[in-house]
Amino acid sequence: MSYPIVAIIGRPNVGKSSLFNKFLSRRVAIVDDTPGVTRDRNYGLCEWGGKKFYLIDTGGIIPDSKNDLEKMMLAQSEAAIEQADLTLFIVDCQTGVDSSEQKIARRLLEKNKQVILLANKADDETLVQERFQFLKLGLGEPTPVSAMSGEGLYEVLDRIAEIFPATEESPDEGDEVRIAVIGKPNVGKSLFINRLIGEERVIVSPIPGTTRDAVDTPFEYEGKKYILIDTAGLRRKARVTEDLEFYTNLRTLRAIEGCHVALVLVDGSDGLNVQDLRVIEDAARARRAVVLAVNKWDLVEKDMHTVDILTAEIKKIAPTLGYIPVIFISSLTGQRVVKVLSIVDAAFDNWNRTVPTAELNRLLEEAVGKHPPAAVQGKYIKFNYVTQAGTRPPSFQFFCNFPKLIQKNYIRFLENQLREKYDFSGIPIRIRFKKK
Repeated sequence: MSYPIVAIIGRPNVGKSSLFNKFLSRRVAIVDDTPGVTRDRNYGLCEWGGKKFYLIDTGGIIPDSKNDLEKMMLAQSEAAIEQADLTLFIVDCQTGVDSSEQKIARRLLEKNKQVILLANKADDETLVQERFQFLKLGLGEPTPVSAMSGEGLYEVLDRIAEIFPATEESPDEGDEVRIAVIGKPNVGKSLFINRLIGEERVIVSPIPGTTRDAVDTPFEYEGKKYILIDTAGLRRKARVTEDLEFYTNLRTLRAIEGCHVALVLVDGSDGLNVQDLRVIEDAARARRAVVLAVNKWDLVEKDMHTVDILTAEIKKIAPTLGYIPVIFISSLTGQRVVKVLSIVDAAFDNWNRTVPTAELNRLLEEAVGKHPPAAVQGKYIKFNYVTQAGTRPPSFQFFCNFPKLIQKNYIRFLENQLREKYDFSGIPIRIRFKKK
């Protein structure tokens, strides 16, 4: 499923980043009173009314600017407009119509883009009435909103949800196992695919960023069907300054959403770093099965303890992701490349695993017996039963008398009990609590 893109645009200092943060209900973008603080685009996945879409914050548009930084911001904003399925054009009720906004409006009309005009900083009734001056932009009646109070934002989200189709939670069904090969630029993704399928189906180059789009490569191995999705290398958002590279990131995230198993390639000569961790977290957040392949193992000076040391390092850096299986490969020599498929198959099976309710309740009884939940605010928590609510990934519903009082360390305990009893290697299982 490829989620739609909604771009937030406007001239500097009209409150784009503040609105962006309000929509996502978290501080994602830097907010400051200084014009032009948002240099690069920022993005996040937003969900409303059962619909999901990418929300993009952009730098302020300053048409005809001679300043290099402002020209770069303009280019990025125009790229956002070009690629977006819907544009939120933000204007400022307090300052009125600006000549640059008229130029922006003309560009939007020329491109025949779907636009919602938002009049921000409508913080009182007088300012709400000021929105009508923006009718001259020719983009319809502006919707009054306030990033400060959050007024009007629910209505905007309702309008966005009405425009887009319902979100599909899982990739299309089929016989093939869909594998997204993801990782930093130049980690060897295309070479890995070529080595695995035994032919030059994907361009391989030592220059980072050669692969710009996700490329599907179907193949069979021992009678089983697969689709490999080769993606452009993910980079940290702070480094995304090229228009093309920014949308490469979005396409990679979309590839993750369209796969069954995310195969994360890491450069063995560099070790695991924060950038790799973010890539893994993107896949886990999308609720996909995850396998970690440490590539370029032929370049690493090894002794008998190297594998154990690196595995321990991975678990130390990302303890909450300790369920992810790790394999050490070399795309150049072919070392253990084919073996990756057996680990992917196991993770895919775990992603679809179901556990009988009777077994789950025996496990719950044993877990509570050896480690009952702590009383909270003088209230004792009593579990009634547990059942599996779904797969892809496996989701478990625990019923108890005070679900909101379950502490995080006890949630981790229950998850560990499930993982010890059943094979959920590579799977970000979900646990929820509900009152009976």
